[in-house]
Amino acid sequence: MSTSSLDHKLDAILARRDELSSLMAEGGGDYAGLGREFAELEPIVAGIERYRALEAEIRGLDELLDDPATDPEMRGMARDERSSLEARLPELERQLQLLLLPKDAADEGSAILEIRAGTGGDEAALFAGDLWTMYQRYAQSQGWRTEILSLSETEIGGVKELVAEVEGRGVFAKLKFEAGVHRVQRVPVTEGGGRIHTSAATVAVLPEAEEVDFELDETELRVDVYRASGAGGQHVNKTESAVRITHVPTGIAVAMQDEKSQHKNRAKALKILKARLFEIERARAAAERSAERKGQVGSGDRSERIRTYNFPQGRVTDHRINLTLYKLDQVLAGEALGELVDALIAEDQAARLTELA
Repeated sequence: MSTSSLDHKLDAILARRDELSSLMAEGGGDYAGLGREFAELEPIVAGIERYRALEAEIRGLDELLDDPATDPEMRGMARDERSSLEARLPELERQLQLLLLPKDAADEGSAILEIRAGTGGDEAALFAGDLWTMYQRYAQSQGWRTEILSLSETEIGGVKELVAEVEGRGVFAKLKFEAGVHRVQRVPVTEGGGRIHTSAATVAVLPEAEEVDFELDETELRVDVYRASGAGGQHVNKTESAVRITHVPTGIAVAMQDEKSQHKNRAKALKILKARLFEIERARAAAERSAERKGQVGSGDRSERIRTYNFPQGRVTDHRINLTLYKLDQVLAGEALGELVDALIAEDQAARLTELA
């Protein structure tokens, strides 16, 4: 981005901040909406003020250096200070450009996390369980709350399919690059010959739809209730507590029977269905805008192999950014997962900055 175009953009942001301030002072219009926009601009305005304050200091020193009356000692001090300030300018400009990058409206919100065992039978299901443990511990380290909405397990404790809510600020921004195929290479506990097997699990990360983001037309839903299957004693035989909600226009259906209450099952199924429909709408809007940019870190496609967890070598490799960490245990414990997450975010930001250049 050229200096003149950057300055023009910064002036427009400051003008909008002043306009919002005036509108809120008048007390008219959508005060809550104006307040949200004002709050979103605050960190950008702070970055602009830091950047322009540094520019002003440099200009002041230039005036001092250009003044013939400046004595040699003062001139030397001014020259040294100017050199020091100028060295800080590129980093401040980079920070400002990061603040100016288009924001994904879903980034600050919660997410629905779906994990499914892929190829590999029981071993794949055990690995899917390991991934869920990893995300739980990472969420805990971030101060997020997790709740399982739906769970299907194998007889030996693996996870066939799990749907969970991860609730907190900035969840989607940090977890969205986890979507795709996660591959594991290890000797399964069920393998007697000590041979290394390759198994996989798929992860999907959907932004949780807020009422303000996405409105679902309930006239387009078909709700079926039926008796829950599986263990449950008399409750299963007597109560139609299981719920299946189908969005008729798309054919997307979500079934839920984990709770004994039909009301709770309906609420959980509706939450998952909203997230899936919201993601379809987001993908459609993104395709209309730009058909998705080519330089993104990952498409989020569940068929894309994104990461390999190699137990014999104790390493984790993210194939999208060619990053390998020899910290397998720490990653699966959720302790070092942040290193991968941060690297993916940084790569995505770098790619978007390049596009703006």
